[in-house]
Amino acid sequence: MTHRLAPTVCALALLITPACAQDPASALDRDAIEDIVREYILENPEIIEEAVIALTNSQLDSDTARARDNTLANQDNLYLNPGDYSVGPESAPVTIVEFFDYRCGYCKRSASWVMELPESYNNQVRVVFKEFPILSAESSQAALAAQAAGRQGKYLEMHTGLMELDNSSGFTAADIDAVARRAGVDVALMRADMNRADIAKAVADSKALARDIGLTGTPSFVIGENYVAGADINRVQTLIEEALSEAG
Repeated sequence: MTHRLAPTVCALALLITPACAQDPASALDRDAIEDIVREYILENPEIIEEAVIALTNSQLDSDTARARDNTLANQDNLYLNPGDYSVGPESAPVTIVEFFDYRCGYCKRSASWVMELPESYNNQVRVVFKEFPILSAESSQAALAAQAAGRQGKYLEMHTGLMELDNSSGFTAADIDAVARRAGVDVALMRADMNRADIAKAVADSKALARDIGLTGTPSFVIGENYVAGADINRVQTLIEEALSEAG
């Protein structure tokens, strides 16, 4: 915070001591300038709040613009990867991509809502799932397990089971195996497939894609060229409705 405000304070010092730059002989020393700036800030504390707000908004605008550019540059990887798992018709006019982590509490709390999106919008919406395991080693193991279950045609069942798994104190390999059994997955085959190079690559590619776009947390949703950080359901619904309207 201090470093970000330094330019603002320096600019303020120049504004309130304009003669300093013009007449070196009468220049105030550094301590005197700091005293003046400090007194002015104490008398006008709102300038700090205004500076912070301006800096924050500028950073958000910059991040959003950069993410939009990166999203546009990765449209095929986002929406046309044949190895991705999804829910909803492939012919749906609107596709949403969710980047998630099985240890993410917000991902878990919004999981049912995400799964129900196609039905909620009369099958006009499709959701593509992309693993983004960033919270723990367990996150990566769960992601590999889900991908391996997908080879048995059980991705959605495994995905749902892992999202329902209580992770308040973490979860173990045995917990993951129990989810797989409930989902009808051959656990021994799943464990073997978790070591496959193509499974590891699928997870790594998804993670790299998230990084390329500029995503830093989960869940993150991408719709068209827009992205939503966090489980902001209202924002996602607004973007869906706008996209459906544009699709006619």
